[in-house]
Amino acid sequence: MTLPAQPAHTWIAQLHGHLDGLERALLQGDAPGVERGSAAVQAALQQAPRTLDLRGADADALQSAAQRFTHLRAATLRAGALNERALGSLLPDHLQKPTYQGLGKAGGRRHAAA
Repeated sequence: MTLPAQPAHTWIAQLHGHLDGLERALLQGDAPGVERGSAAVQAALQQAPRTLDLRGADADALQSAAQRFTHLRAATLRAGALNERALGSLLPDHLQKPTYQGLGKAGGRRHAAA
């Protein structure tokens, strides 16, 4: 049994490790873990090496990481939307909060009339 070639560039291995952590947090429904995982992935992406430094197995591993990131980002957005919808069902006032903090008094008058 032959193992797939490991990427030579350590940055790609680190990126996959951060993606693993983000995926784990998403599957466990761990909101703080998702935030930490997402921040770790974003930090790793900011440290990306030049594209010319990535060749062969590195390029394939980078493409795989990009596909995983796309899927995990979509899952994160879906989870956020579901959380917002659930919060709106449980706390309808949450959805009616003012856009600007200075408008808090206007929102208070509307609630008093209701």
